[in-house]
Amino acid sequence: MQRYDWLKKIQRMDPETEFTEIYRISSWYEFPWDYTQSLSFALYRTYAVPSIGGLLARTGEFTGRTQKRYDDTVLILEAVIEHGFDSSQGREAIRRMNRMHRRYDITNDDFRYVLATFVVTPKRWMDDYGWRRLSPHEIRASVNYYRELGRHMGLSGIPETYEEFERLLDDYEREHFAFDPGSRAVSDATLGLMASWYPAPLRPSMRTSSVCLLDDPLREAFGYPAPPAALRRAVRAGMRLRGRFVRLLPPRRRPHLARDGRQVRGYPGYPYGYRIGDLGTFEEKADTGSASGGCPFPHAAAATGDEAGD
Repeated sequence: MQRYDWLKKIQRMDPETEFTEIYRISSWYEFPWDYTQSLSFALYRTYAVPSIGGLLARTGEFTGRTQKRYDDTVLILEAVIEHGFDSSQGREAIRRMNRMHRRYDITNDDFRYVLATFVVTPKRWMDDYGWRRLSPHEIRASVNYYRELGRHMGLSGIPETYEEFERLLDDYEREHFAFDPGSRAVSDATLGLMASWYPAPLRPSMRTSSVCLLDDPLREAFGYPAPPAALRRAVRAGMRLRGRFVRLLPPRRRPHLARDGRQVRGYPGYPYGYRIGDLGTFEEKADTGSASGGCPFPHAAAATGDEAGD
């Protein structure tokens, strides 16, 4: 198997109908580490919108049980990718997600913005640090994949093209990025979680390196001081160098899922370590007021059809 054989296979596929399989190949075979990192940063940047970061802070879950909230997010979303939208596992994961998040009064615009980060951030990451850029087929497949996810979440006004997703993200961030103490607390907890994935002596430098990867509007929204310019250039140069090294490696023959990495720690031993129906946080008693259970990912508050879970 040659280095570009997976890309050749993708180019023979139809991103309008085979978008889930294309997305699997891209995220599990071609760019497993890059997708894990870029999607983590995609979720992270939503915290700079106070209506999102502030909500997550008020639940207390993303500051008090950061690792579990991260694991829940990864595993629920990965179940849909792995099994597909029409599978029993995929439908259960979406139902679980929608039941959690419809308890919160979140606007459709916030939901669409979160969806946009998952389309745009990985593409921009690959442009900067990937061993190659995403192909037009991969970009279109990603758009269609997240459009389908948004449909199952009950969203309206979902962008139809990558350019529309990108414009939505940039416009929304210009309008809504702002400092919020709750958002800063969630950001601090998340940076601490990311650093915890590395040996203890490296953790301070890994946290600093993460800040070096933030664009200025995002960093400023959290109130972090600018890192030294030379350090920022060195970190980003190191990331690009890693991409060039990965280009020289043979293609991956086995899938590498996010749960296979060291980042997911709360549910070892899949498929025996957890059930999809156990993921997330729900209060035990019925409650018509606000929920204290954590919201790992700010998805749709209202879902329709079977995915609504009633």
